[in-house]
Parts: sequence; structure tokens; C-alpha cells
Amino acid sequence: MNRRFSRVESGADLKDYFDRGDIASRENRWNFEVAWEVANKVGGIYTVIRSKAYVSTEELGEQLCMMGPYKEQCARTEMEELEFPRGNPLLEAVNTMRSRGYKLHTGRWLVDGNPQLILFDIGSGAWKLDQFKSELWDKCHIGIPHLDIETNDAIILGYMIAEFLEEFRNCAQAYSENNDLNAPRVVAHFHEWQAGVGLIALRTRHVEIATVFTTHATLLGRYLCAGNTDFYNNLDKFAVDEEAGKRQIYHRYCLERGATHMCHIFTTVSEITGYEAEHLLKRKPDIITPNGLNVKKFSAIHEFQNLHAMAKEKINEFVRGHFYGHMDFELDKTLYFFIAGRYEFGNKGADIFIEALARLNAMLKHERPDTTVVAFLIFPTKTNNFNVDSLRGHAVIKQLRDTINNVQQSIGKRMFDTCLKGHIPGPDELLQKEDLVKIKRCMYSMQRDCMPPVTTHNVADDWNDPVLSSIRRCQLFNSVHDRVKMVFHPEFLTSTNPLFGIDYEEFVRGCHLGVFPSYYEPWGYTPAECTVMGIPSVTTNLSGFGCFMQEHISDPKSYGIYIVDRRYIGLEASVQQLSSFMLEFSRLNRRQRIIQRNRTERLSDLLDWRTLGIYYRQARVRALQAVYPDYVDESSLYGSRSNLIFSRPHSEPPSPTSSRHTTPAPSVHGSDEEDSVDEETELKELGIK
Repeated sequence: MNRRFSRVESGADLKDYFDRGDIASRENRWNFEVAWEVANKVGGIYTVIRSKAYVSTEELGEQLCMMGPYKEQCARTEMEELEFPRGNPLLEAVNTMRSRGYKLHTGRWLVDGNPQLILFDIGSGAWKLDQFKSELWDKCHIGIPHLDIETNDAIILGYMIAEFLEEFRNCAQAYSENNDLNAPRVVAHFHEWQAGVGLIALRTRHVEIATVFTTHATLLGRYLCAGNTDFYNNLDKFAVDEEAGKRQIYHRYCLERGATHMCHIFTTVSEITGYEAEHLLKRKPDIITPNGLNVKKFSAIHEFQNLHAMAKEKINEFVRGHFYGHMDFELDKTLYFFIAGRYEFGNKGADIFIEALARLNAMLKHERPDTTVVAFLIFPTKTNNFNVDSLRGHAVIKQLRDTINNVQQSIGKRMFDTCLKGHIPGPDELLQKEDLVKIKRCMYSMQRDCMPPVTTHNVADDWNDPVLSSIRRCQLFNSVHDRVKMVFHPEFLTSTNPLFGIDYEEFVRGCHLGVFPSYYEPWGYTPAECTVMGIPSVTTNLSGFGCFMQEHISDPKSYGIYIVDRRYIGLEASVQQLSSFMLEFSRLNRRQRIIQRNRTERLSDLLDWRTLGIYYRQARVRALQAVYPDYVDESSLYGSRSNLIFSRPHSEPPSPTSSRHTTPAPSVHGSDEEDSVDEETELKELGIK
């Protein structure tokens, strides 16, 4: 596929335009962002909108307003209700809408940047649902089934937003004429098909507003991939109308396709999704708008390494409790791999992950029997309760720790008293018989006949659960001889979790490798989050993140980004490639892993919204120029950055003993601590002054 899209004039960072809306105000340019997940946590788009809010407000200030549905449960904690200032055209448009019987909630979103919000109460517009549906049928010939509640809600929201934007356009025009300002230029950016209804209504009503539509994943694509089809090799062969009809989503597909073709500028989040949209939605994207994150840089390079060491110790605590009685492996020689996300077994690549782990298990037994891999699978699904054996293990470990602490205090007191009398205590004086009895009781209580469980919960319908079925097929039962141990945690991680006691971010920091061999992943926030935390990850060339990294990094593997080919080779070859990547990572010693984490963390600038937000800006500018041909972007002079390419590290390959002469000398005794690699030679190797 042509790679020109995501390189469109990518010569500057978005921070070059951070003026809190000063230029936009002078140009009388207004920007609206519309999504179902504005202040409404449902899925990944919420993360996109929320994380981008800071750079958007730094660029656009009070000229930006976000709009979505009012969901009271979320809005209570995410929104501060406030009225717009008097004289503001936004206030006039809101009051006009309220006078027509609609309920609108205005205020600010309680996230970084505090953008302005307008949330629409869908219930207040439900009385016009039939009128909206009739207009949609008359103008577009799209019929909506009466019982599809989600689409009905999208229709109500879309037409309420279109009506508001039309009224705002009139108010802004009157405000500009009364205050001798330039004519208002309005651009509205819609995310996904639910918000796309508003775009369709604006265009069919011929409102003079520039429109941008972004699809984060096509509806039909997600359904087709879930059906075990050879999706990417047959994209040009699908009868899209027929396939959508079979899955009873034809009306939704029509809304998505209608918004795609009616918008002035169409964008997708990755090249792979653009290729998908070209065949399923029948339009090539004008610009690729990759998703970013808010990256917080540390003042010293070793700080994130310290966080890794502290988080890893918390995971060690869980492992001690879960594998009590079978701790036949050293935690210092144990690696933590993980996969996480929605429970889409095939789409997320859990099937080939488990298969590759079985092969890794066989290879480690033969090649590195002293290395152990603990693989965590974090997929939320229905459960009955915690696994009793898991809870018992943590209780037993706590009892042993408390007993040892009490014995230590007793020994310390006896040692002090004996030394105070002038002689050195003997072993029998320090560790008394009753102390030995207490310790033996704890140790005997740790014995168990069964193997450690592969899951932390009692999974509902566990015999048909795809993860557990795959684990049974591969016979990864956490036996003494297995070098790969399995932990299936069917629940999101939170700090209140009685087993882990850490949140997801801290868990990611404590792991060594994130493995995400997805078959269908329009972008992929999980490997991106790993990257900004300095954790190496495995991704694929069918994920947006993997394609992005392949394009912008000369040698991704040297930066800790392993890309599995799931597009051009067969499934068996992909499994072999994944298992070889994991074995290759398992061969690294601690110092090599530290160097690799340093390199991975360097890529965080590439994923920062300050870098990637420029693509959203370019989409808005091009939409404005499509509607207002005389529009000239005042800040169109770009900075000096010509590209986003990361070259191959000077110190590659990442081995202290086989690298070039700039590599530091091999490790000496005592230098393998997690935070020890911060000397000048290491900084020189990493290219950091």
C-alpha cells in the first residue's frame, strides 16, 4: 500500500502551534470534536479522546469544544458543570436548543487540559426519533430497525448535534457581523459511525461546516475477523453488502459508509485500517492519523528502571503466593511475559501466543533449564469467584512471612541481651526449639499435592473457555518440569485486587515483555503503552502500531519492538517466528535487558501526542480549505524536523560482549542491579548527552 498518507507534511511537532487558541481566535475559527466516548468510558476511543485533550486545548484553547452523549454515571465523576460566558455564541446556541425542549449539559472535562464540553441528553430528543428516521430515509434511503436501541440512540444524538451546529453557525455569523470580525470558519471532527450520523445530517442539510470523519476500526472488518475468515487476503473479494446483511448490521454499515463518503476529509488511525477501509468502505483515507499518548519524561534516565524494579517485586510477591509449594525456580532468573486486552481470542492473537509458549517451553527445557517464564493472560470474562487455592496460597505466604518476622525480632532481642552480658551467643541460644517448631509448621502447611492453578478465578463454563481449552491442548499445567508457567487472570487489574494489589500500569512496568500477536488490531494501545514505559513488546504487521513502527524505525527489533509477520506467511510460520522471538529475548542477560529497555523508552517521543497530533491538525486544515477556498493557515510554516525516522542504534547488536568498541565493558561482579546502568559509557552507547 502507498505510504504517502501518514507522511503528509509531517515536518513539525504540534507543540510548534501551542498558543492556547490565539491564532484560531484571530481567524474566528471554531473546532468541534464529536464522539460517543467523550466523557463516557466504553472502549479504546475514550483513551484516544481523553489522552489527546491536553494537546488539543494547548493548540486551540477556548476555540475547541467536545461533544457527546450525557451518561450520568460517567458524567458525575468526569464533568464539572459550568455555563459558557455571556456573549459567547456557544451560550446562545445552547440556550436556543434548550428553548426547543432539548437538555444540554455544559462544562469542562476533568482531564488534562480541561476542554469545554457539551453533553446531549438523548432522552430529551427521543420524542423526535421518528422524525429523524424519516429525514434519514428521505435523504439517504437508510432504514433503521425499531429494536436496535444503540443505533436509535446514535440517530437521536447525531441529529441533535447537527441541529446544534447549524444553530451555532448562525449565532457565530451574527456575533461576527456585530463585532466586525471575519466570517466564522467551523470544522467538526466526528469519530466512528455513532457520531457519523451527525455528519450525515449536516451534509444533507447543506450546513456550511467543514467535516472530518475518522474510523478507528471498520464495523464490518471486526465482524468478519471474528468469523475466522482469511480476512486480509480476501479483502477485495468480499461482497460487502451481502456480508453486512448476513450479520444484521447492514443499516450500521450504511451509516458508516455514508459518513465516509460525505465527509470532506476521511482519516483512519493506521495504514492497515486504511487498506481495510479502501475495500470495505470504498474510499481511501486522505490522511492517516496515528494515535498517541501523553508521555511524561523522567529527569534521569534510570528513574523508569527503578520503577520497573519496584513493580517487579510486587509481581514477585504474587508469584510466591500463587506457586507456593512448587517454587522450584529462582525469581532472579524468571521472566514475566503478558498479553492483555478485550477477550477476543483470535483477534488478539491469544491462540498463537499459547501455541508459541508451548514451543518455548520445550526449547527452554533443552537450552536454558535454569530460566523460567511466567506468562500472564489478562482477559476479562465471566467468573464465579476467586480460585480458593490462589487465595489460600497468599494466606500461607503471609503467615510464613509474619512468623519469620517474629522469629527475627526474638533472635535480635536475645542477641542484644547476650552481647550486653559480654559474650557472643551460640546458634542454640539464638534459634530456640519453639522457633523451629513455628517455622516447621508454616513450611508443612505450604506443602500441596496438586499443581499450581493456571487461573486465578473460577471461570464460568470453563470447559468451553477458549484460553483454558488451548492451555489444556498444549498441556501447560505448571508442572515442576515446565519452564513456562501459565497464569490466566480473567479480570482487569486494579490496586484493590486482593491477589495482585497493583493497577495495570504498574503491572506493565514490572513485566519484561508484552506479547500482542494480534490478527485484527486497527492501532494497538497495549504495545504503545509498553513502549512509553520502556518495556519491549511483540506486535504484528497486521496491527496499526506494528505498521507504524516498521515505517518509522530502521531496525525495530534493536529497539525492543519485535514484529511478527501475520500477513505474508502462514499460521505455522508465524507461530515459529513468535516462539523464536521469545526464545531470543529469554537468552538476554539482565544487563542486556536494561540496555534494551533504555532503547525502547527512547521511542516514547515518537508516540507522544505532541508529535502525532500534527496529523489531526493537518486533517482540519485541509477540511477548512475544502469548504473555504480562501482560507490560509496563518501558522503553515513548519518547523525544521524533516521526518520521524529512528535510525539503527550505534551499539547494535545489543550484546555487551559482541558490540562495537563504544559498548561498555562486560559486567563485573555486583553491577547487574536493575538501576545500575547509568554510567557515562552507557549514556554514550545510547546516544544521550
